[in-house]
Amino acid sequence: MVASKDVDRRNFFVRGTHVLGAFIGAALGIPALIYMLKPPRSIAPGGWVDAVDLNTLKPRIPEEVSFRRIRKDGWKLITERSTAWVVKLSDKEVVAFTPQCTHLGCAYHFEESKGEFLCPCHTSNFSIEGAVLNGPAPRPLDRYPVKVEGSRLLIGTIEAAKADGGKRGA
Repeated sequence: MVASKDVDRRNFFVRGTHVLGAFIGAALGIPALIYMLKPPRSIAPGGWVDAVDLNTLKPRIPEEVSFRRIRKDGWKLITERSTAWVVKLSDKEVVAFTPQCTHLGCAYHFEESKGEFLCPCHTSNFSIEGAVLNGPAPRPLDRYPVKVEGSRLLIGTIEAAKADGGKRGA
């Protein structure tokens, strides 16, 4: 009789170990299956991003604006901070330039005393409309597409400027 008790006890521990292993496998496996089979979150990368209230902008004075954009990198959706130079040319016309010079991608700034954008790396100058005034830059400043909803400015994804914008002034 003692031998049958040991067998029952042994079977109990073996079955208990198997059940515990099944619970651990389910606890690890079910979330992994959900991750692999379920589509990613409904947040879509790109699109329009709320950037600035137009009432805060002064006419014909560029302002560097920061905004957050969602970018897809493989399986991950990454939220990154971006900037744009926004110019309110008139009450009906607003432009947003990318912050990189079209020559070698350097960061430029607005020179208030001259009323133009200046790239300090290779002395390219751009008008307030983004046209090349002088320097080695091959084309005007690249623009973000913009859309106005109420008093809010929405910024889209980058569009490269056409090379036919050419040089003016000089």
